[in-house]
Amino acid sequence: MSGKSFIAQLRSKPEKRTELIALQGELKALVHAQEPDAIVYELFQSETDADLFQVVATFRDDAAFDHHMQIDFHERLVPSILACVDGDMQLDFYRSLG
Repeated sequence: MSGKSFIAQLRSKPEKRTELIALQGELKALVHAQEPDAIVYELFQSETDADLFQVVATFRDDAAFDHHMQIDFHERLVPSILACVDGDMQLDFYRSLG
């Protein structure tokens, strides 16, 4: 089976932007250090809207994604990240082709 990816769009509460960036930075560093089957995990900030972010992640397969969702630091950090988000996070899943 092909890789599993997601793109998450998050809009931070303006007063929580710095916290959101710090939490996502910690999550990104831990993913890169502890999840070898996470091929990509990146946080992007809009150049025209400082409160708008995209998280792009690709996992080798469904098992790697499932592992990511259950790893201890994910469960610790994501609730705090979501508390920084204004409104709902938009989350879309994709499959790698080829």
